[in-house]
Amino acid sequence: MTSPTRTSAPTRSRVRAARRTACAAALLLAVTALPTSAAAATAPPSHVEGRLPSGATYVMDVPADWNGTVLLFSHGYTPAGAPNPAQDAPEDATKALLLGRGYALIGSSYATTGWAVTDAVPDQLATLSAFTDRFGAARRTIAWGRSYGGLVTTAIAERHPDRIDGSVSTCGLVHGGVANWNNTLDPVFALKTLLAPGSGIPLTGLPDQAAASAAADTLTSAVDSAQSTAAGRARIALAAALHNIPVWNQPTQPRPDPDDWDAQQINQYGAVKGLLKTAAFNWRQEAEVRAGGNMSWNTGVDYAKLLGRSSVRKEVTELYKKAGLSLRGDLATLNRAPRISADPAAVGWLSRTSSFTGRLTKPQFSVHTTGDALVPVQTESALRRAVTATGSAPLLRQAYVDNTGHCTFSPAEHLAALRTLEDRLDTGTWRGTDPTSLNSRAAAADPTTPARYVTYRPTPYLRPYDLAHPADGR
Repeated sequence: MTSPTRTSAPTRSRVRAARRTACAAALLLAVTALPTSAAAATAPPSHVEGRLPSGATYVMDVPADWNGTVLLFSHGYTPAGAPNPAQDAPEDATKALLLGRGYALIGSSYATTGWAVTDAVPDQLATLSAFTDRFGAARRTIAWGRSYGGLVTTAIAERHPDRIDGSVSTCGLVHGGVANWNNTLDPVFALKTLLAPGSGIPLTGLPDQAAASAAADTLTSAVDSAQSTAAGRARIALAAALHNIPVWNQPTQPRPDPDDWDAQQINQYGAVKGLLKTAAFNWRQEAEVRAGGNMSWNTGVDYAKLLGRSSVRKEVTELYKKAGLSLRGDLATLNRAPRISADPAAVGWLSRTSSFTGRLTKPQFSVHTTGDALVPVQTESALRRAVTATGSAPLLRQAYVDNTGHCTFSPAEHLAALRTLEDRLDTGTWRGTDPTSLNSRAAAADPTTPARYVTYRPTPYLRPYDLAHPADGR
């Protein structure tokens, strides 16, 4: 019998070491063979905060498995004096969904609050440059924004198309600054003229925020008193119609029946008060300071014609009938009332900084809720008008979500909009912009949140304005 061969101690050590090395190599091979998303699942996104030379702050979140696309997010309006943090997504749920799919997210605070477009656009572009310096050039850059940030995004799309590949606006002020402030003037002009004719409430030329608040409070009191009578409710509905305030505009409201005029008016009443509290006076005063004067007017405006084009004119007609009040008489009163003229220099500043030509050179996808009282869905009609007039219509697509409120999109609806633009960038053709396809994309992105895209065509915007085809009557 042959005796077993003995291995010396040094040899046994070398064998064990070799085995450990082989095991480590096998383990490394197994890890590198995993799908990228699984291998990086435990690695948190890189989170970077910083400050630009303008004083604006910025924030960046870059996943370990970055897919090469950076989303430059422009946030909404921040009132003067309110906290102004940098933002790179509309809210946390959408942010988590995007990071989980490999998108890099960036955005700035803007150096100032209020109507800050002259700060917002350069600060956003500077944030994009800072991202490139730190992480390298992106394979694709998409500008996107909500509300006032939709205006900022559209300004970037028109004036700096070389910095982006495409853009997405959600609930955006895509009608531009001049149109916005003109259409904000009309409802308060009607309220003052019909409900508080002798009050002396200043609608423009507000010297400071205290004066703006006082004017808002005085007119709000007149609206509250008017709401107690049938005639007053009809007149509030008329003012709401001049801003295209929808009859269903908050998630807390029941959707009124098509012929329940009283329920429709009650819904508008709250929105009218909200407009007085925010944009009509305090936000206007801040914007006038930037513009150097009053940048809106109603000289030459025929309010009977405006009502005839309003999305809720039927409701107004029925409420006037119910109150036994002459709608023709009130419209004549509006048309006879002393008008408000604009400061040409202020209009010029707003035109240069905040209005649009409609000339697109990169694809844009614009999405709006149908029940938005602050930035009515008809702003999309103004955008379509401007883009069509310049021959850029093939680059624009618009979609609508059947929901109330301002910017009340689900995370899934955000993802569907971004993926639709990406598909256009990948293929060179718009595909899947119909509600069925959008809802299918949304369900695939996040089946736990709503997908409510619908077929919808907004009525005309009542006071359109763009640089190529400015409105008459200034």
